[in-house]
Amino acid sequence: MHPFDYVRVRSVDDAVRALRDPAAKCLAGGTNLLDLMKGDIEAPARLIDITHLPLNAVTTTADGGMRIGALVRNSDLANHHYVRAHYPLLSRALLAGASPQLRNMATVGGNLLQRTRCYYFYDPSYQHCNKRNPGSGCAAMSGYNRIHSILGASERCIATHPSDMAVALTALDALVHIRGPRGERTIPIDEFYRLPGDTPHIETVVGADELITAIEIERPSAQRSHYLKVRDRNSFAFALVSVAAVVDLDDAGSIRQARIALGGVAPKPWRAREAEQFLQGKTPGDAVYREAGAMAVRDAKPLRHNGFKVELAVRATARALAAAEGA
Repeated sequence: MHPFDYVRVRSVDDAVRALRDPAAKCLAGGTNLLDLMKGDIEAPARLIDITHLPLNAVTTTADGGMRIGALVRNSDLANHHYVRAHYPLLSRALLAGASPQLRNMATVGGNLLQRTRCYYFYDPSYQHCNKRNPGSGCAAMSGYNRIHSILGASERCIATHPSDMAVALTALDALVHIRGPRGERTIPIDEFYRLPGDTPHIETVVGADELITAIEIERPSAQRSHYLKVRDRNSFAFALVSVAAVVDLDDAGSIRQARIALGGVAPKPWRAREAEQFLQGKTPGDAVYREAGAMAVRDAKPLRHNGFKVELAVRATARALAAAEGA
């Protein structure tokens, strides 16, 4: 680990001013950043401790929605009474992530900004990683790519985004509030992440001098939901495929609206909008759900070792939709 300066700030404005230093990084839970620093993948010259900022509250909005401070711990959010009662999809996704010890430390803002768990990115002995060394290539393209993307990737990078929480928030149409030197702005979470294209090292729309302050979710409704995570072991493992499904039925039992977001298959939480449109007005059933699952991965481009993810995503989507309907 390289030496660094440590600064503690107590206001959002102070944090934004401190982030003018391009060599600075914010420290909250540290569950990802410290690992990256110990592995010489990140080497900030200054750590800005933001843990004392007033961003750790969960409040209801005027229309009955919810605003979540960026420093709320994952475990606190997962077990919050309002979340468990009105947003069970989010609670389930949070509890599927990491371990209890890590959830006790990890923050909501940090969870959104966590880096990929691609093994080539995490191992500096591999020089060919465009996320770590822009322009160097992508070792995963010709290497062992079992955990990598089947959707949304590019020739520059095929890494997947690791967050469970972000998949659920995508299905819930969450908004991300950001503060920077130019003021505040609000970004729909589906526009928050960038696809790799030619610049895979730029992963979000958050500038280096900006800070996530809160996440906002619209008023809960009578919609049914489910989060399904398929992984190699039952805990402390990242998703091979995950699905956040929301289903709203009309009085006749037909699907009025559906929302589907997939994790483990793309560089960002993947919104399956074509499948959502297909489901509108349909009578729920296994065949319909499987067809929706097939639509969700219609544009998949599997690699040498991860072709199994295509069928796995189809089945996981169908299963998640059925579970949401029955919730």
